[in-house]
Amino acid sequence: MPLHQAGKSKHDLSSIRFCVSGGAPLPVEVKKNFETITGAIVVEGYGLSESSPVVCVNPTSGKNKAGSIGLPVPGTTVEIISVEDGKTIMPLGEKGELCVRGPQVMKGYWKNIEETDNVLKDGLLHTGDVAIVDADGYVSIVDRIKDMIIINGFKVYPRQVEEVIYQFPGVEECIVAGVPDPKRGEIVKAWVKAKSGEMVDTEALRAYLKEHLDNMQLPRAIELRNEPLPKTMIGKLSRKDIVAQELEKQKNGA
Repeated sequence: MPLHQAGKSKHDLSSIRFCVSGGAPLPVEVKKNFETITGAIVVEGYGLSESSPVVCVNPTSGKNKAGSIGLPVPGTTVEIISVEDGKTIMPLGEKGELCVRGPQVMKGYWKNIEETDNVLKDGLLHTGDVAIVDADGYVSIVDRIKDMIIINGFKVYPRQVEEVIYQFPGVEECIVAGVPDPKRGEIVKAWVKAKSGEMVDTEALRAYLKEHLDNMQLPRAIELRNEPLPKTMIGKLSRKDIVAQELEKQKNGA
């Protein structure tokens, strides 16, 4: 029914029933704030160009799990495969690579057999994303395999650290990534921008993180930024760009 027939203004936020979020991980705090302001339900979904482009989404009515990308869409099979051997199917609640089979999965990359063979194996699309599936069948993305931080052999997933940082008062944006370290291989570093008119106390943030993260997950360096953090052309926070900035700074001895 058109909005004017329902007796609602086109600009009335109460006319928004639900919104679907995709393209980048949706911080739980952002979801909560948006729902509070608009009164709408926000459901997070997931897909990629190679899957034309939807794999999972939370239902608009029923259980909508914050931090989850929801359930596979009809006709789609999701498997969580061991990152170590690329073959073993992981049990519920265990991390592994998110792999997809379904009618929306591509046949291959145009005139690029080598890259096609890297991601398509027996019709199963290897997404490069680390995920888990819970007892209800809901899928949650942990992080990108290529973004995983290796510290003395211990694996740290940046998104898990970012979710905790976003819960600290005053944080508007944050990016967590691994930067080179001669002793550990890599260390965890966090870049944080405060909300307009607010401040983030670095020591208070460190104390907060110690209460909510394992020792290996703790950022060894926290950099506060006054300007917005770098983003991609479509508005995603760019881990790649901020790491490039960091490496350039280290190269120049800053």
